[in-house]
Amino acid sequence: MADEKRFDIVFEGHGRMTGKMRNDISVDFVTMGEHFELATDEGPFHGGDGTAPPPLALFTAALTGCFMTQVRAFSKRLRIPIRNVDVRARLHWQGVQEGSGPYVSEPVGFSLDIELDTDASEEDQTRLVDAARKGCFIEASLAQGVIVGHRLKAGDGWRDV
Repeated sequence: MADEKRFDIVFEGHGRMTGKMRNDISVDFVTMGEHFELATDEGPFHGGDGTAPPPLALFTAALTGCFMTQVRAFSKRLRIPIRNVDVRARLHWQGVQEGSGPYVSEPVGFSLDIELDTDASEEDQTRLVDAARKGCFIEASLAQGVIVGHRLKAGDGWRDV
């Protein structure tokens, strides 16, 4: 396509253990030159103190917020006026544990219930939701089943694990 534009969105994070289960994480939005400080912790179930949200709470907020941002951004681009957006997210996992070993996590399903305050037709609302779904980087990553690479520091180098 002659009008096609490509752009990179790059985030880098650096997490440090700062408590029993607490992690302080610096996040750089490299593309925009922005910096954020976030924290995660677990409650007593995992041996934490509950001083910050657990990682899955941040993941739920990230997916919900990403989708909602795209709805608002694309409503303008698609000329589908909205007055308000209300999204209820349900992210469901299951842990499977054999004996006393580590458990394995399995996603069961994720869903977003979307309520738009608008006079737009149901067809336009569907078009807007579809555009937001495709534009949300987190949802796009989940849909493609992106594999996360892992490297372990070994001596002076790194090795894939």
